[in-house]
Amino acid sequence: MSVFTGSAVAIVTPMNDDLTVNFSKLDELLEWHIANKTDAIVICGTTGESATLSEEEHMAVVKHCVETVNHRIPVIAGTGSNSTETAINLSKEAESYGVDACLVVTPYYNKATQDGLKRHYSDISDALHTPIIMYNVPSRTGCNIRPETAAWLCHNTENVRGIKEASGDISQIAKTKELCGDQIELYSGNDDQVIPIMALGGLGVISVLSDVAPEYTHDMCARMLDGDVKEAAAMQLKALPLIEALFCEVNPIPVKTALNMMGFEVGALRGPLYGMSEAGQERLRAALTDFGIQLKK
Repeated sequence: MSVFTGSAVAIVTPMNDDLTVNFSKLDELLEWHIANKTDAIVICGTTGESATLSEEEHMAVVKHCVETVNHRIPVIAGTGSNSTETAINLSKEAESYGVDACLVVTPYYNKATQDGLKRHYSDISDALHTPIIMYNVPSRTGCNIRPETAAWLCHNTENVRGIKEASGDISQIAKTKELCGDQIELYSGNDDQVIPIMALGGLGVISVLSDVAPEYTHDMCARMLDGDVKEAAAMQLKALPLIEALFCEVNPIPVKTALNMMGFEVGALRGPLYGMSEAGQERLRAALTDFGIQLKK
């Protein structure tokens, strides 16, 4: 059984005015997503500003999310690190809270060879009983999981089950699916490639678009899973201007700005990410309005 199918939101981490984590606002977002058809929660990923959370904050947010969601939909915790030992420790602690899977990004900055990636993910797998979804985002990490490496891990580890593909390379993604077959749960990591990746056998998306349009993103995936390719493709194309606006500056700057425009009051970002440019805000506001999303006055 797959960890999830459909749309998983890469949820933001709301902040108070003093930039501490706003847990009551996180509860509000979680309930909104469950009520609006989000299929799974990805907590403390890139969009959740995991890079600027302390380990204590990171795990407190994961624990709080698991307790609040309370098995209503799957919870997937971002537990990756460029230190294998740290990734193991974070993953084991998240597992102890009852997460449904761990999302483990490739090592960043120090990177790794393909053999190093095999060892990295194998060691994490050996330490867990919980499914692992690898996160391949070379534009951020400088490290790419080659299809042959993904296939080796799927066939030679107990818990490496899936991959969030944000390489943007459709040919590579197709090769990964060919080599892994049903041994891998393939998810889009790019909102502008959801339907193309699902056409290759993907099960859904780990989404930033879902932060602002959860029901729409769920429905788009559901159409594709039901075989209505024409409608799913039309929904993908309709969403492109909003998706482009949500990524016109570094994620999660635009999506947090968008949620504040919508009245959710999720707070500011932690440095080195700061406020969105005026031009970016104008573009984002127009895209949200054109998509039919109501903004606060």
